[in-house]
Amino acid sequence: MPHTMTSDEQKVMADYLREKYASTIRSIPVPPPGQVRTMAEWEEIQALIITWSGQATILKEIVRNAVKECKVLIITTDPGNVSGQLTSAGIPLDSVEFVNTPFNSIWVRDYGPWTVYKNDVDSLWLVDWIYNRPRQNDDASPVAVAEHLKLPIYEATTFPYNWVHTGGNHLPDGMGTVFSSMLVLEENPEKTEAQIDSIANLFLGVKQYIKFPTLPFDGIHHLDMHMRVIDEETIFFGQYPEGIADGPQIESNINYLTEEFNTAFGNKYNIVRLPMPPDASGRYPNTGGAYRTYTNSVFINKTVLVPTYQERYDTTALRIYRENLPGYNVVGINCNSIIGSLGAIHCITKTVGDDDPLLIAHPRLRDSEDASLEYPVVAYIKHRDGIAAAELFYRVAPDSFYTQVPMVLVDSVANSWAALIPPQQAGSEIQYYIHAVAKSGKQQVRPMVAPEGYFKFKVLGEPANQPPTVRIVTPLDESVFNIDEGHALFTIEATDADGVIANVKLNINFDDVATFDTLPYTFDWIFPGSRNLFCTCPGH
Repeated sequence: MPHTMTSDEQKVMADYLREKYASTIRSIPVPPPGQVRTMAEWEEIQALIITWSGQATILKEIVRNAVKECKVLIITTDPGNVSGQLTSAGIPLDSVEFVNTPFNSIWVRDYGPWTVYKNDVDSLWLVDWIYNRPRQNDDASPVAVAEHLKLPIYEATTFPYNWVHTGGNHLPDGMGTVFSSMLVLEENPEKTEAQIDSIANLFLGVKQYIKFPTLPFDGIHHLDMHMRVIDEETIFFGQYPEGIADGPQIESNINYLTEEFNTAFGNKYNIVRLPMPPDASGRYPNTGGAYRTYTNSVFINKTVLVPTYQERYDTTALRIYRENLPGYNVVGINCNSIIGSLGAIHCITKTVGDDDPLLIAHPRLRDSEDASLEYPVVAYIKHRDGIAAAELFYRVAPDSFYTQVPMVLVDSVANSWAALIPPQQAGSEIQYYIHAVAKSGKQQVRPMVAPEGYFKFKVLGEPANQPPTVRIVTPLDESVFNIDEGHALFTIEATDADGVIANVKLNINFDDVATFDTLPYTFDWIFPGSRNLFCTCPGH
């Protein structure tokens, strides 16, 4: 079925909702007990969910990449047929499980279950709402998934919690903030915004619910068609050429976000633009072109699957992903066959979180103008059994080795840990990651791809003109020293910030003895009495 609501569905939606409220359900129709936290999409997952309903070429590529990272749950009524297609495509079935239940459509992002954790990292539960389409089988599938995984599922489906919503319009940050378009208000006309916010808090732990005006040309008003949250403070937004299609409204929404709201860490959001490409004929949505988007991607542990369309545009989008998520396996999957239905990879996937999470939430360091002060690294680190230790690893590019610094628990109530990176020279790029060990032995790194991947920031400004370092490495590792009367053989080395040394001058009691430009330099010195030996680099 299409991503949009058909005209026939529009006619029966009201009746469907009345029947939904009165139906017998297999889930728990009240909020989860206590405070919960919705998992962020970049956290560790145990399973990826898809529904096998057409688009087999795309689905096979999703499964091919996902089975390397986690279990894959496939909603289908014909497991044998799907198994055969996967096997024929050379995809192993070891990590594939089938949820044999009826369905209506492929759009599992919109109707699939959400992962929440009690007390941030404790019990894993699933949560659901009323799907904003009168598609009974789709709407019931979260319960089938919960039963397959033997997990409790709490549903906001009965009064006073009856909440009509859709997953592509619900983007969490893992820290209590959620983003939606105002479609969520339009689809719940009998509820006030405050009532919707309250339901979101009770079922999903939402503390800050940010809602944007809808876009004029996106059709379904799902944020994932032009927005992708990649960490607690960084958001990709789609960008059109100036004045084209939804570009002006997207920019207005960005301004609203950056002017009115802060991240969970109290900072302004870091906005990264991701081009929105035209269709094969060069048309944008305002002139009838397909709604091509690169934000409709999915995290699958260390892999990120990104929709692609045309190489001339794809290369830029994939580069932006790799620059902002170094170390991740960024894979493009051609989505031309599905984008005309107003959806891509994110729309047809859903994830289930790990049942033993070690949470590391961190506001990644941003470029700094300061080359004289230390750079504080803070992180919210939590596990249900407690944290035994945490460490910061950093290096200055292009060094290959990390320096390890213990992190200190600075606030036991807030589970806040901190460490310092020493001041670095202007022009440096610092790369770092965080490692934590729970008292149970569970380990985690952030980003998840560390140490191959890392967070990074630059110290801005021109590199200072640092004097070169000159070392006499034989017989002593010094640049100035005394030696008794006799005979000595010296080896001299020199380094500079840019790796270039024009020449080195050798002095004895301030008298020039030799000048050389090939390093290392060996000097045989026979001398009477005690003398001082000096090495300098002329011009410094």
